[in-house]
Amino acid sequence: MSPRSAVFLGVTVISATLAVAAPARADVVDVTTAAQLRAALAGAVPGQTIRLAPGTYRGSFVTTKPGPVTLSGPADAVLINDGPAGAAPACPAPTAGWDSGYGLWLANAPSWTLRGFTVQESKKGIVADNSPHTTIDGVTVHHVDEEAVHFRRSSADSVLKNSTISYTGLVQPGYGEGVYLGSAGSNWGCHGNSGGADRGDRIQVLDNHIGPFIAAEPIDVKEGTAGGVIRGNTFDGRGVTGQNSADSWIDVKGTGYTIEGNTGTFAPPGTFANGYETHNPSTSPAFANGCGNVWRANKSDLGGVGAYAIKISSVSKCAANPNVVHASNTVTNARSGLTNIPVTAG
Repeated sequence: MSPRSAVFLGVTVISATLAVAAPARADVVDVTTAAQLRAALAGAVPGQTIRLAPGTYRGSFVTTKPGPVTLSGPADAVLINDGPAGAAPACPAPTAGWDSGYGLWLANAPSWTLRGFTVQESKKGIVADNSPHTTIDGVTVHHVDEEAVHFRRSSADSVLKNSTISYTGLVQPGYGEGVYLGSAGSNWGCHGNSGGADRGDRIQVLDNHIGPFIAAEPIDVKEGTAGGVIRGNTFDGRGVTGQNSADSWIDVKGTGYTIEGNTGTFAPPGTFANGYETHNPSTSPAFANGCGNVWRANKSDLGGVGAYAIKISSVSKCAANPNVVHASNTVTNARSGLTNIPVTAG
């Protein structure tokens, strides 16, 4: 007897194997409401594009889904988080009943591309935690309580480009960075996940407009990070507050960064010491922090207030891996000059 047939009361019954098609996956998910956006973020699968319609989206927007996934929208698609709310965990992580207050949070969600939309009126703007290979392209972040864009918890090999950031640190000026790469060594207990450090390595910050009224540094490069590129950006230093040692366009505590082709200006109001500064904090595990960085072809206007365009600290600590300032850098309206170390040709 055939395994697909049987004879019963003289009647041959043929059974058929029916193929049931799986529901088709939507490669493009269009959203028009906050509830739809939350559902799309929670259910995202690799290869999808989530497309925002113009409008205001209020609430907590977080994803823990790995990409590649694209979240895109026009500049008048605006994400706002009125949080935080609920009991916060000891270290930030998506937790039931707690709203972080972040405008958009990628948590353990690598390989996302964020494009075009706006984040505003949130505690923090965009935070990437343990989310390497994140690309943020053409977004606008403004009027946030603390930092605008933070690559945290070893979100390495990421890119921020073609974006506009302004009006940060509205509640805590000393924590109002425009772009934050890595974490301070004192926070590695929460945010360090690679040998104890927050290794936000090889991050590129390209062709952005940062400022005015960035209360802390337009870019803060934290200790333990390495190998990044900061190129083609425009820094408007108006509104730098001087709080929490924030008195320059960039603080560089990482190693091996290339900083080139940027244009920086300063005018009142604000507190301004130097255009670019290095610092050498001690950490455990030990890193040669603030060493081996290269400045090339940057244009600096210090507004008659700043001392040096590029101020290198603790030269002796970097003897084995010195910082290099090339002669292609230029400065105007400086109280002291281009740099405090010998200039390298080129």
